[in-house]
Amino acid sequence: MGKRVKVTGSGKIMRQQTGLRHRLEVKSSKETRDLSRSVEVSKADLPRVKKLLGR
Repeated sequence: MGKRVKVTGSGKIMRQQTGLRHRLEVKSSKETRDLSRSVEVSKADLPRVKKLLGR
């Protein structure tokens, strides 16, 4: 799990978005750009991710 998420200085747990591995020629440049950004782990998944990270 440690390779998939990153903890920010303020304690947020960030992850990469899905959908950026294949079929990129089909997706628009805007879509590709938006998918390349990191997003915060959803509230529902936070307890599980924190447990896996040992936090």
